[in-house]
Amino acid sequence: MTALNRVPSLMARAGTASALTLAAVGGSIVVPGVASDASAATMATKALQIAASKKGSPYQWGATGPRRFDCSGLTLYSFKRAGKKLPRTAAQQYNKSRHISSRSRRAGDLVFFHSGSYVYHVGIYAGSGRIWHAPKTGDVVKLEKIWTRSVWYGRVS
Repeated sequence: MTALNRVPSLMARAGTASALTLAAVGGSIVVPGVASDASAATMATKALQIAASKKGSPYQWGATGPRRFDCSGLTLYSFKRAGKKLPRTAAQQYNKSRHISSRSRRAGDLVFFHSGSYVYHVGIYAGSGRIWHAPKTGDVVKLEKIWTRSVWYGRVS
């Protein structure tokens, strides 16, 4: 369990916490209107959990949930429920995200599959080289190993 995951449980047991208490357990203070790396990580983690909760939902081209999804519909739905609006298509989501290296990727980042400069698929990075995604017609939302090196990574902030 990371320090980020421990803070809510520690705060729940303690009730409320002062800034000094938060600092002691590795927490942070949120300033309205300012997105921190911690809040972006929390949002991305929540989006990842939402995508995982849709396991088994059928793929349907153009669908954005809550029961059926295409690839970018799943990412759009997951981040919207986590509090961040994304554009509709995988290519638009790529253009809107902050591009990061594969070494910098972390759970909750977007994984964009491309052929040359054409982005054709997107999923949410789950760690250990796997993504949650809505693969194709006839399939369902699932956790799957990344099957190619032709991917780019993006962080939603």
